[in-house]
Amino acid sequence: MKISLLKQEKSYRKLFAAGIINGIGDRFSQVAMLTLIIQLTGSGLAVGVTMALRLLPFLLFGPLGGRLADRFSRKRVLITTDLVRIFFALSFLLVNSKEDIWIIYIGSFILAAGEAIYAPTRKASIPRMVKKENLLMVNSLEQVMVGVVLIGGAFSGGLVSYLFGPDMTFWLNGLSFLVAALFISSITFPEIDFDNNSNQSNSRFLSELKKVIILSLPLQVILLCEFIISLLNGIDNVLISIYAVEEYKLGEVGVGLFYGALGIGLITSFTVAKRIKKHFLMIGLFCLILEGLGLVLLSQVYLVFLSFVVFCFIALMSGIGNACFDTVLMKEVPEKYQGTMFALSATISNTLLGISMFLAGIVLEIIDPRLLGCLGGISFMFVAISLIFMLRIKRKKYVKYFRNI
Repeated sequence: MKISLLKQEKSYRKLFAAGIINGIGDRFSQVAMLTLIIQLTGSGLAVGVTMALRLLPFLLFGPLGGRLADRFSRKRVLITTDLVRIFFALSFLLVNSKEDIWIIYIGSFILAAGEAIYAPTRKASIPRMVKKENLLMVNSLEQVMVGVVLIGGAFSGGLVSYLFGPDMTFWLNGLSFLVAALFISSITFPEIDFDNNSNQSNSRFLSELKKVIILSLPLQVILLCEFIISLLNGIDNVLISIYAVEEYKLGEVGVGLFYGALGIGLITSFTVAKRIKKHFLMIGLFCLILEGLGLVLLSQVYLVFLSFVVFCFIALMSGIGNACFDTVLMKEVPEKYQGTMFALSATISNTLLGISMFLAGIVLEIIDPRLLGCLGGISFMFVAISLIFMLRIKRKKYVKYFRNI
């Protein structure tokens, strides 16, 4: 099914390949970078700061990325951001001691700024690039892409870093951005009337986008979900490195192993998500409950193999849920607002995720990592159950409201 879909959607196939290539390169670099930080500083706080600096730029550049996607050639935006990021990907080669950590902080910030522009532009290109009936399966393939990146990038990156040193992974990251840009340059993007959007004032554009959100209960639930869950997601993002290096003493191989488990779960999610035909929002929220349950279980497991299996399960639930949520967004949001909406979504989630990672790093200096992981999982379940009840209550009110119009 995956191969036949990629054969059918030729333009998306190249976009998919470009995403895998630069994603694997970035993960190669990230595994080496996180392990290097822990080895040089031995601090969970330093990991939290670095991860936060990779996400906080979404607050500044996320909205810009959305407007660029709605105003200018998306092909040019994608190629430019890939090429610019090459130089900063190679800056990590200059890190040799604890005193050089600031280079990682600055490089991470700039690379994240590029991703803040790249990600919403890429996602906004998908609905026009594929057939509507293939939208859910393509969104599921996006989760597969992340899974392949985690396995090919994180797991293999851990081995490459261990065998050849972190410098090799940084060189490969720079090369991956160049190759991805070449792939994107060969894609024929569907024409969009950018003049219409560019002549429209920002205030009017945002006012109309606000109406779209107000009139869509599913959009409200998804945005609220991203707002709250992002405040919790920083916990497990920081803990995955802490579990591997500090709890299990596996170093960069352990970091790669656990990220590889996440990749397996995301790839497997395609086989389940492609069978879903309706109730996307409710299924996504139910997957969130199971994801939280997995996080609680992970905090109570002390064997590496069992932790690997639980990480696979967590990613499986996350992949199904994300595919459902993205499909709802693409169906609910009119095309001319999609770039801005995806940027708004990424800005909210990644900015809060960055703050969450920073706070998680601070909290890890005070309490046990496993206790923090357990509390995070319980919070996941509580949020999802609360949103399900809110959805059921508000849906009844919406039905009554629209009957009176």
